Amino acid sequence: MNLYIPYSGIILFVGPSNSGKSTLIQELIQKQQILSSEVVSSDTFRVLTSDIEFMDWTNRPKDEADVLYDHYQQISKAAFTLMDSLIEARCKLNKVTFVDATHLHPDDRKKYIEMGRRHHVPVVAIVLDVDQDTLLARDQNRDNPRGKRRIKQQYQVFKREKRFMKKEGYRSVYVLSNDKNFTFVREKRNPLEIDASNGIDIIGDIHGCYDEMIELLEKLGYQKNEESYFIHPEGRKFLSLGDIMSRGPKSLQTMTFFSRHIKKGLGYMIDSNHGWKIARWLDGRNVMLSHGDERVEKELQQFQQESGNEETANLKQNLKEMLMNTPSHYILTKNGVATLVCTHAGIKDEFIGKQSQIISDFCRYGESDGFHESGKPIRKDWSTHHATSTLIVWGHDPKKKPLTVHNTVNIDQGVVFGGELTALRYPEQEFVAVQAKKDYSNSEQNPLKELAAQRLNPPNIAKFLNGYSVSTRDSNDVRIPKEHIIPALDTVSHFTVPIEELVYIPPTMSPTPTPSPLPDYLEHPKEAIEYYRKLGITTMVAEKKHMGSRGILLLFKDPEAAKKHIGRETLGTIYTRTGRRFFKADTEKNVLLQINQSLREHGYFEKYDTEYVLLDAEIMPWNLKAKELINNQYAHVAEHALLDRSMLLAKLKNTLQATPELESWVDEYEQKLDHAEQFKDVFQKYCWDVEDINRIQIAPFHVLAHSNSTFFHKPHTWHMKMNQAFSQMVDLFVQTDFMIISDEDSEEEVIKWWEDITSDGHEGIVIKPETFLTSVKGKVIQPAIKVRGQKYLNIIYGMDYLLPENLKRLKERSVSKKQKLALMEFSLGLEGVRRFVDEETTERVHECVLGTLAMESDPVDPRL
Repeated sequence: MNLYIPYSGIILFVGPSNSGKSTLIQELIQKQQILSSEVVSSDTFRVLTSDIEFMDWTNRPKDEADVLYDHYQQISKAAFTLMDSLIEARCKLNKVTFVDATHLHPDDRKKYIEMGRRHHVPVVAIVLDVDQDTLLARDQNRDNPRGKRRIKQQYQVFKREKRFMKKEGYRSVYVLSNDKNFTFVREKRNPLEIDASNGIDIIGDIHGCYDEMIELLEKLGYQKNEESYFIHPEGRKFLSLGDIMSRGPKSLQTMTFFSRHIKKGLGYMIDSNHGWKIARWLDGRNVMLSHGDERVEKELQQFQQESGNEETANLKQNLKEMLMNTPSHYILTKNGVATLVCTHAGIKDEFIGKQSQIISDFCRYGESDGFHESGKPIRKDWSTHHATSTLIVWGHDPKKKPLTVHNTVNIDQGVVFGGELTALRYPEQEFVAVQAKKDYSNSEQNPLKELAAQRLNPPNIAKFLNGYSVSTRDSNDVRIPKEHIIPALDTVSHFTVPIEELVYIPPTMSPTPTPSPLPDYLEHPKEAIEYYRKLGITTMVAEKKHMGSRGILLLFKDPEAAKKHIGRETLGTIYTRTGRRFFKADTEKNVLLQINQSLREHGYFEKYDTEYVLLDAEIMPWNLKAKELINNQYAHVAEHALLDRSMLLAKLKNTLQATPELESWVDEYEQKLDHAEQFKDVFQKYCWDVEDINRIQIAPFHVLAHSNSTFFHKPHTWHMKMNQAFSQMVDLFVQTDFMIISDEDSEEEVIKWWEDITSDGHEGIVIKPETFLTSVKGKVIQPAIKVRGQKYLNIIYGMDYLLPENLKRLKERSVSKKQKLALMEFSLGLEGVRRFVDEETTERVHECVLGTLAMESDPVDPRL
């Protein structure tokens, strides 16, 4: 007889004292078939709780025996309480536990069956059926005999209970007698786990769209062999998230395809709501076929007419077996670590790796809260409770594009409704999709159209008031604290462009991580370059930093494109890094018209097959947006400093002949007067009169997105070439000078360039890793570091910041908080743009934008 032990669960040994439970367990430990840590013994826990190994109340006076017996009961109660807490903890962790106790009474066993159900693990009973004579004989040989009376009592209870055990709810009951041999068969690996070392391609809901499925497999690199199996040359396999049938045109062909490939070990599939209904229908149960399931019945009827009853019966049996045996979910492992879970409609963290009817139902249908008037379930967001690092991939609920929320990814893009069929390549975590050839559903309730109609609905601000987290694709969830939300909401409510158009807020940028060791420099390119080199970045791009104001340009092909994407007809919008409108309405209108005409004349939108372009840029001159700051602060300070210092210097010089000891003061104030003149020259360099829009200069340095793609994967050299192309198409656009750092020679050239332009009063440079989005060991690094020039820093830290005592203090500054904010805002910005391109709801885009604005409320030295 084979004893099958599941991967996890509770294994109850049942039998009177001396039946051999502990002996058998020790044999299994010695044979290394079980671990000693997997065994929980009531005798051991009695010792742990009482320090007493054995208690004998026989042959004692009644009063003593009664007291000892009561004490024994107290010890047993405490021991079992402690023991059960350990077993329950192991159940939660999906471990197997072998329980060594007599378990003679039904209540003793019932609590473990309930515990197993509560934690969704199986319970197996191993019953040791030993005759009474043998039990008594063994008792005589024990160091601490239990006594004949006790053994006989236990045996009578055991005989009575043995016949009822198979009805108590165990997965299996194994009865071992004296003469019965057995083989111990243990499930060492979780049957829900799949080794993903060769790669797994996870495919969303197919719904009978067989042609699109084949197209997707071919796009993924699978090749059809002579036996009509689709094989990947790299040994990859595909995994369906279920709902391979119903609604679409070729359910039977799709199911047959999966049946063949699963039997061959080339593919996998998990359970789903439509799959479960079809399975029960094939099993002859009374099931109402609706919501596209009736099409499966029609296809089978047609197959029967063409192929006959016998072949149809075989086909139905094969399909039934496949669907009945699909698990509720699969777990993908890398190097033995469970890193990803595949489920159809959702899963709770505590369900992962376990199997039960409750888990199956949750994974099939997700979590709902009643029904709409239309009869559709009101789906609850189960993902909000997902709190582990394991990525969960699911389908069931169609979305326009793959949706990443709380470390879960939805890849049902509604192919049967005219959307896309999506696959997630793992472990690469790359999306591959094909477009549906048509809307096959013939249904008035098209979820993709419903989502499109609701896309521009105003966000529910109440969701943000108490703080919230944003799931980003490039880093962990970004937490937006409550105390920063209100100022950001006030800004959005009163000052920014309409939220439908506010799709991206650029991140703050950190200066060099460490100050320059050079005596007259606070910042120097060397420290920025060293930061990236230490992270293994060998190629960098250095871009000239324009002294203007940051501007975001959302430029549409035509008003109709704008209506589609932001809900109003316009040629675009231009706003500041705080979301405010950059120009007055008339100026913006003229600027947008000129840019649009130029781009259209050069066929830009047609060339890139896009309805809009989103640009991150610097807009000059500085005084366009900073006029009030310049007049009230910089010009005022410069004027008074020059006046005060020149007058004081003149008086010092007049008294120098009579008082020679004032010569050091004269030298000091000559230096300070020079500082004041530099201060004035620096800020004036960035200002000029703007009589008309042709005096405006716009330097786009990032092409963030088109309507069909983002460009975060592109190197900065590509963005600079696009900048050059824009400057050739549009008169208002100007080029940005840049250099590449790849070795020591190019590094020295960049430093020399920086020294030249900053000595002439320019702001400085920005040093970036070669690629826009760069990660090291799975973590995003600083996307850019600004290196400002010696003269420019006069207007940041004051005209006398280079005095030794001032510079020493400034070199002790900390930029860690600035760097942390820069990374969080960078991740939020990229996530918001992706969501906008994917045509997600305004609320989903807005939570990223609002988050970045809220981060700006976090106090940090504004001079950094």
